[in-house]
Amino acid sequence: MQAEYSQRREQLMAKIGNGTAIFRSAPMAVMHNDVEYNFRQDSDFFYLTGFDEPEAVAVLAPHHTEHRFILFVRPKEREKEVWTGYRCGVEGAKEIYGADEAYPITELDEKLPQYLEKADKIYYRLGRDRNFNEKVLHHWQRLMATYPKRGTGPIAIEDAGVILHSMRLVKSQAELELMRQAAAISVEAHNYAQEIASPGRYEYEIQAEMERIFRLRGGTGVAYPSIVASGDNACILHYIENTRQMQDGDLLLIDAACAYGYYNSDITRTFPVNGKFTGEQKALYDIVLEAQKQAIAQVQPGNPYSAFHDTAVRVLTEGLVELGILQGQIDDLIKEEKYKPFYMHRTGHWLGLDVHDVGVYQHGDSPQILQPGQVLTVEPGLYIVPQTQPAEGQPAIDPRWEGIGIRIEDDVLVTETGHEILTAGVPK
Repeated sequence: MQAEYSQRREQLMAKIGNGTAIFRSAPMAVMHNDVEYNFRQDSDFFYLTGFDEPEAVAVLAPHHTEHRFILFVRPKEREKEVWTGYRCGVEGAKEIYGADEAYPITELDEKLPQYLEKADKIYYRLGRDRNFNEKVLHHWQRLMATYPKRGTGPIAIEDAGVILHSMRLVKSQAELELMRQAAAISVEAHNYAQEIASPGRYEYEIQAEMERIFRLRGGTGVAYPSIVASGDNACILHYIENTRQMQDGDLLLIDAACAYGYYNSDITRTFPVNGKFTGEQKALYDIVLEAQKQAIAQVQPGNPYSAFHDTAVRVLTEGLVELGILQGQIDDLIKEEKYKPFYMHRTGHWLGLDVHDVGVYQHGDSPQILQPGQVLTVEPGLYIVPQTQPAEGQPAIDPRWEGIGIRIEDDVLVTETGHEILTAGVPK
């Protein structure tokens, strides 16, 4: 993978010209008192370096005569490594990760200016690390103060994500192989969950078995907190308590998946825990399934990103009218968003290093155009939340529909000729 990281850096440096780009590693997050969460590297930082340690800074300076890729890292310290694990160190940053030059992170303030003073722009994304934001701004302000004397230096700061995230949006073959592996593990876990779910079991039992498979098959853990929602809980979009005992007649909505090699999958399935739909459950499920099928058919290179969502909304709205849950002309109901009490989210999102991956969806009034290598989720749903007030002018909700929540989600790759469903191995 080092060759791929190098290629990504070269691609980015070609785009920033005479600028200097700065990327900060993710901070360590505290679970409680002095106990920290497992470290997870910042996605942009990892995408360009593959470096998986905290307290690091990557600098790309394509204009520098000697050092174009510079890493600032924690130095090797035997005493600390005994407690918290192996460190790559300064030499390893060069030998393993291909840095032209590397320094201890403690020398950042001293060494960084030499990579900024001849740049015409600093590319840096002002993030959640306020202290580091201030550090970058301080260096920029100092260089601006001396600009009249030298006539060189960065006269602006630009968000590096604008360029980098368009690169991340289109996946390489190496990235797709990692995503396929994440999908395969998640598929196995979902299929096992459908085998073992039954009335009387608790939601957390299903969660535990799925997450066991995630780790057993080499996944790095969950891609996001697992949603195992039975009964009315399926109407809570981000339900993660997973404490309820499943009852006969319940639907079980599972939105859970693993990460593998930093890349994520994202799957949702809904099924009856006793193996048989009620009439109402089946009627709503069939609408969602048809919406998903027609939406996935819209995932084609050259199509606007909005097409699959608009298709899903139309199918869902038509289905709700057929069942009498909505009344009126389809076009009017869609324009006035009368469906939103039952379908309140978008039909998908980009997927990759982040579950809700980076990349724009809209360019002004024009939606992003789908192209090969992009991966997105397609996840329509219907949620008849108990005691929901219908939209103005709409009929009262018959209680027989209440408490039914359904979502079906797959990960879909845009290909040269159409699409590939990465998660097709889970029945629906």
